[in-house]
Order: sequence, then structure tokens, then C-alpha cells
Amino acid sequence: MRGRYRLAVYLAGATIARTGDELSGPALLLLGLGVDGSAATGSALLAGLTISAAAGGPLLGALLDRSPRPGRLLAWALLAYAGGLGAVLALVEIPAVIAVAVAAGLLNPALAGGWTAQLPGVRGTTPLPRASALDAMTFTAASLAGPGLAGLVTAYAGAPAAVAVAITLVVAAFPAAWSLPAAEARQGKPIRRQLAAGFAVLFRNRALLRATATSTMSFVGVGMAVVCYPLLGAQRLGNPGFGALLLTVLAAASLVANAVLARRPPPPDRTVLVSTGLLGASFLLAAAGHDVVTLLAAAVLAGFAEGPQLSALFAIRHREAPAEVRAQVFTTAASVKITGLAAGAAAAGPLSALSVTVGLSAAAGCQLLAAATYAVVRTSGRTRTPSPARAA
Repeated sequence: MRGRYRLAVYLAGATIARTGDELSGPALLLLGLGVDGSAATGSALLAGLTISAAAGGPLLGALLDRSPRPGRLLAWALLAYAGGLGAVLALVEIPAVIAVAVAAGLLNPALAGGWTAQLPGVRGTTPLPRASALDAMTFTAASLAGPGLAGLVTAYAGAPAAVAVAITLVVAAFPAAWSLPAAEARQGKPIRRQLAAGFAVLFRNRALLRATATSTMSFVGVGMAVVCYPLLGAQRLGNPGFGALLLTVLAAASLVANAVLARRPPPPDRTVLVSTGLLGASFLLAAAGHDVVTLLAAAVLAGFAEGPQLSALFAIRHREAPAEVRAQVFTTAASVKITGLAAGAAAAGPLSALSVTVGLSAAAGCQLLAAATYAVVRTSGRTRTPSPARAA
């Protein structure tokens, strides 16, 4: 019973914090637009918040791995991230605001990989694949609630209020993070050796490298699709809001897929490859579709692929990462994925300017490259089979 309670507290805290994070992106975009009327300012704020995650992830993960109370360190990281968002809200000079957003983004992996790395300590008797699926559902629930909440609050109270709500949600997750259990005693080693050990595991373990490289390339395409969907709604359905609705359908389908598969999760390594192919098919279907039914079907197919892919990634990382570098593996891999998403979103601008079909076709092409990456890494070295103890 205690294990179930701990898992419930963990999932509640993760959902609240990640909803605040999902809310903060659209809120910053709208905040930048309100400052000087330029969409470039909002884009710069969001880019600063996401791109710096690649630099902060490895160090934050290494510190979590070294800490005897990683939950408390995670809680302070949440407060610092919320403080960075508050500073963005308080400052008025654009260069300073962007610099603060970059600094806050260094702590962004705490809301993704930092939380998920603590899952083995709170899952109790729940099988790890099922716990990973439940954890992935917190991301999907946050992606459903966050943008909609940002739009609703901005419409009635303004973009600064939306940023303030994001800050409040991140801070509200502090008690759940603080209550996470203590870690086992760990040998102290210089931070550089700790970082080197984490990177060595991530790059030498074929299963981890394959999953990380495949999902990162796949997320470049997802970033392109996220930018293209509103344009799709505007050009083919007559309203950009319908494009945002398609993204909501995608997130809902992802949540349903993980809820169904949580009881009997499929093999994670195979799921990464299959989900990549389904994402490519969904983007091609969206590129070819001109009616509501086809576009809705494409969004549902994308959701059925994206949700299980995330659950499978978590399961592979938990299975393969040694306990002494688990947090670093999670935060580093999450940082790389966030950067891939940002790169795809940036590339989608000029591509979608040519046509939304070109943008979505490029997104599908990224899934093809991701599948090729999976095949190349699989054949370039022998994947180590985990020991029965670690697999359990």
C-alpha cells in the first residue's frame, strides 16, 4: 500500500510540474508577442528556454546521481526553474529576458529526466514497464492541459498571468519532489569522472544509444509537424485553430494508447522502431489529406505512435542504465530530445513557407532517417543483454 501511495504522489507531482512546463512555452510565446508585437521575440524566448537544456541535462543528472537525497535536490531545481520564469516575467529589457530564459532552461531537464530517473524508488510492486507507461502518461496529460490552459488564461487575464500560473504549478510540485525517497549510499568520485561514466554508458550501451539516436531523429520530425499543424488547419480547414485541435487529438490518442498498453506493454526495443514507422505514415497521411476525416485519422495515428514510443524509451533506459548513473542517462537523453524538437521546429519555418506539404513530407523523412539510424546502430555493434537482476 505504501508503494502505491508513493507512486501516486510521484505521478501527481510529475503531472503538475510537467503541466506547468507545457504551459510555460505557449505563455512565453504570447508574452513576447505582447512585449513588442513581434513573434520573433516570443520565438527567441522559447528557443532560449529549450536549447540550453542540452547543456544543463548532463550536469544536473550527475548531481542527482551523487546526491543521497535526490528528491530534495530535484525540489530545489524546480524552485530555481520557477524563479527563472519569474525573472523573465519581471524584466523588461529584451536581451536580459532572453539571457534569463537561457539560464532557466539549464534546469528544464529536471521536469523530464530528473523526475523519471526516480521512478524505480517509488514504484513498489508495480512492474517497471507498467510504471514507465504511467509515467509517460503524465507527459501526455500535461501536453493536453498545458497549451489549452495557456490560451484560456491569456484570453481572460493576459500572457503575464499565464506565465504566473506556470510558475505556480511548478512550485506546487515541490512537496512531491521533496518527499521522494533517499538513495542508497554512493561512492563519491570527481564530477568529471561521474560525467564521463554517464556518457560512456549512454554511448557504449547499444540499446541505449540506439533508442536515444532513433528517438532524437524522430523528434526532429515531430518538431516540424508541431509547427505545420496550425498551418494545416489554416490552409485546408479554414482556421488555424483547427490545427491546434488536431494537436489536441494527437495528445488524446497518445494518452489512450498508453492507458491501453500499460497493462501489457509490448517489447520496448521493437516498439521504438514500429512507432517511428507509424509516425512517418501519419505525417504522410496528413500531407496528403484535405478533408477533416483524413486529417483526424492522421492525428490519431500519430498519437498511437508517439505515446508508446515514449513509454518504450523509459523502459529501455530503466532496464539498461546502472543505478549510479541513471539520472544522468535520463537527463542527458531528455536534453538531446528537447534539442532535436527545437531544431525541427526551427527548420519547419522555411520549409512550411514553401508549402505545408513540404514541411510534413520532411517530417516523414525524418522518421525514415530515424528508422535507418535504428538499423545502423543495431548492426554496427552487438547489443549487450542485461543481466536477469537488472532486467527485473
